[in-house]
Amino acid sequence: MKQPGHDAMARQADESLVTRRVKLPNPIVQRPLQQVGKRLLMALAVLVLTVCLVYFDRAGYHDNANGTVDLLDCVYYATVTLSTTGYGDIVPYSDGARLINVLLITPLRVLFLIILVGTTLEVLTQRTREEWRLKRWRAQLREHTVVVGFGTKGRSALQTLLATGLPKERIVIVDPSSKVIDMANAEGLTGVIGDATRSEVLIRAEVQKARQIVIATQRDDTAVLVTLTARQLNRGAKIVTAVREEENAPLLRQSGADAVITSASAAGRLLGLSVLSPSAGTVMEDLIQQGSGLDLIERPVNKSEAGKSVRDTEDLVVSVLRGHRLLAYDDPSASPLQLTDRVISIVRADAPQTTLGSGPE
Repeated sequence: MKQPGHDAMARQADESLVTRRVKLPNPIVQRPLQQVGKRLLMALAVLVLTVCLVYFDRAGYHDNANGTVDLLDCVYYATVTLSTTGYGDIVPYSDGARLINVLLITPLRVLFLIILVGTTLEVLTQRTREEWRLKRWRAQLREHTVVVGFGTKGRSALQTLLATGLPKERIVIVDPSSKVIDMANAEGLTGVIGDATRSEVLIRAEVQKARQIVIATQRDDTAVLVTLTARQLNRGAKIVTAVREEENAPLLRQSGADAVITSASAAGRLLGLSVLSPSAGTVMEDLIQQGSGLDLIERPVNKSEAGKSVRDTEDLVVSVLRGHRLLAYDDPSASPLQLTDRVISIVRADAPQTTLGSGPE
């Protein structure tokens, strides 16, 4: 029979294991040698200040050896006093010297000890601070974006998302390589180390609360498993998956992906287009690259556009999203525009715009 607190202890152990696999971006800190050097300088400054205080009132001290106190005796007294050794061979006997010891030297002794043990205290409290940061991060994380795979495809997708204004605090990277996650941390991103095909790894990334999931793994079979797992954990998130082979795209859609990008085919089509028309290839590459030149965006229809033709809008509309149907700009049923429609249009990169692919507010 289980003890009453067995389940609670097991949950705490699981949470402790999970937190060690989630790496938040670290604040900018000094290097260890710089920290040690800084503490040594601070300790030396406290020692010098104490020596000055004792030397200033050296007449109020008595040395059992010869009765007088010189500079070397002041240094010796300050050292043994701050280190709490206190041999007792040099003692304050005047009221002023004793008052200085009570009001000044004793606080300096405490400060000296705090500086010396500061590194040890920092190590002891580091794990507690990290666990507190993780709990706070989990409590505040909502409607975020999870990027599975931080290779070339994942980085490119992330750059596009950042260019549209998505804050780094709402992005979580999942990758099995600890070195990759360290690089993500260095860029100010939160990372989760682990195999994204396992549900517990995606749970660490809070995928069940995510708004959108980008899957950019190296293998197509891995992408299928990650898509299945992510869809089971989050039925409402938008899942976009990249695959190498076009024949695997239908399987990804059946697994729950909302959109499937065939990387090899897309690159091949862009190459072919550039051969036929280098200028057209340049325009397409410009559209793909968010934040420069021309951008392809998705936005809601505003009140002034409702009831008008697609061609009467201020920007260049190429498609209309009506419910689950995607209508071409020249489709007769696309006009007039309805207030519940969303349009995909081409705008200048410096123009105010809505994030590509964002849902209704």
